[in-house]
Amino acid sequence: MAVADRHGLPVAIHTASAAPHEGTLVPATLARRLTAAQPHRLIGDRAYDSDPLDQSLAALGIELIAPHKRNRQRPPTQDGRPLRRYRRRWKVERLFAWLQNYRRSLTRFEDYPANYLGFVYLGCILILLRYYL
Repeated sequence: MAVADRHGLPVAIHTASAAPHEGTLVPATLARRLTAAQPHRLIGDRAYDSDPLDQSLAALGIELIAPHKRNRQRPPTQDGRPLRRYRRRWKVERLFAWLQNYRRSLTRFEDYPANYLGFVYLGCILILLRYYL
């Protein structure tokens, strides 16, 4: 899981197994952010359309922007204005493409998750250095 800023630079990185749903990993990912400030908005795909997740992020002061699932039973919580920001989600995908330029973070060869996370952090540092230098 990764959180990127408006320029596509990494803000938070978290690794977990593939079993849990993405919506349950959001608080752990935000807790591992690389900056002191919390994001104001979190843009996610349809998997993030969850009322409990929306309420927990609202308690932290974070606005969740995610399109509604097609099979949503409850009334919609978002109108079209915030969903216009969803078009900028490609910047997070660009961050993953940048991280895949480093072969050690493309495929996990390490036996321990901490070693893999270290290489992902190293890739993030190189991306940040390339942007700021």
